[in-house]
Amino acid sequence: MIERPVTAKDRIILALDVDNLSEAEELVKELKDYVGYFKVGLPLIVNYGFQAFRLLEEHGARCYYDCKFHDIPHTVQKACISLVKNNVNFFNVHIQGGSKMTSAVVRASRAAAKSIGVEPPTILGVTLLSSFGQKTLTTELCVDKNIEDFVLQLAKVAKETGLDGVVASAEEAKRIRKEIGEDFIILCPATRPTWSSVNDQVRVDTPRDAIMSGVDFMVVGRPITTADDPIVAANLIIDEIETALEDKKSVCHTG
Repeated sequence: MIERPVTAKDRIILALDVDNLSEAEELVKELKDYVGYFKVGLPLIVNYGFQAFRLLEEHGARCYYDCKFHDIPHTVQKACISLVKNNVNFFNVHIQGGSKMTSAVVRASRAAAKSIGVEPPTILGVTLLSSFGQKTLTTELCVDKNIEDFVLQLAKVAKETGLDGVVASAEEAKRIRKEIGEDFIILCPATRPTWSSVNDQVRVDTPRDAIMSGVDFMVVGRPITTADDPIVAANLIIDEIETALEDKKSVCHTG
């Protein structure tokens, strides 16, 4: 299991959404002391496979693999076993793959970890992509629920089937935290400080929104990676998180 975040820096997962491994390496070398994890997603994996994971290992950086597996249980559990055996201990799957799939993933991954003598992986469940809004959910997926109710239901499935937490927006995190409890990891997938653009995301939160809603980790990408000075941008986000943590502590004490 991964450690719960202690410092503001630990809460930041930097998205390595680049096509080139050398570009990813430059970001890792420059920013590994300013973020907690690096998110590896489809662009790097499609081009370089497990070299992307080895790159992070070589530089002593921690990895979050945003794989979003969604397939029949047998196929997904085999893929997750391979991740565990290759020292990838923080990744996700789609909850919409169903309870049979998520249960199979948890059982198989934990068994694989035990068989090779390593800590069990931390597996999160993806609720609804951050590019989805209510219109897409209703008109395209034909789901007759509002987004918050839909995401909460998926989070309950994740908890019941043994996943360690979910990927959800800050707005949805409030109810998840209240109804499922503190011992459940919540990762916010689309975090944008107030000074950046939202790009192609729909359900977007600021670092302050995320902290005040009970989010543990937040993914940040372009606000840092495309900044004129990525280190300055990362430090600005760290400052925003630290301020929000202090404010939240004050609210808890006065409440």
